[in-house]
Amino acid sequence: MRITLSKIVFLVLVSMSIVSCSSEDAVTAPVDNTQATAQYQYENEETQVMTLVNNYRQNLGLNTLQKIDFISIKSEEHNEYMISTGEINHNYFQDRAQSLMEVLGAVNVSENLAYNYSTPESVFNAWLNSASHKANIVGDFSHFGISIRKDANGKKYYTNMFIKK
Repeated sequence: MRITLSKIVFLVLVSMSIVSCSSEDAVTAPVDNTQATAQYQYENEETQVMTLVNNYRQNLGLNTLQKIDFISIKSEEHNEYMISTGEINHNYFQDRAQSLMEVLGAVNVSENLAYNYSTPESVFNAWLNSASHKANIVGDFSHFGISIRKDANGKKYYTNMFIKK
């Protein structure tokens, strides 16, 4: 019975991480300042996407989001994972969200993914044309991070994560 219950719990958690790309947690976790101060080197295209997001939010009268390097590091880790598997996916989203909750004190986490867009404008416009991705862009968030990485064939993988502190 105990093994069956464990399998059911595991399947429910896996199902939730596949279906959803957002997480809310009412408990404020302690902040780990060592990881929270990690530095990320932004490429020009990453900065351009963040500017597009913030300009769009500002035009709607929403707060602009502050970048946090640790969020971009988590985004980069996921890009590297997707490149290694050769597919775009939200695998292990709950692990990334939990890390952001523990390290940064996030209470809500979401992410937008994309693959094979050539410019910051093209990926941003694609996200705006998707209701779920647009909901993240205009959502109740305070901070964000992004990573854009190329695979061996030059195809770009995008991970843009949003948090509320």
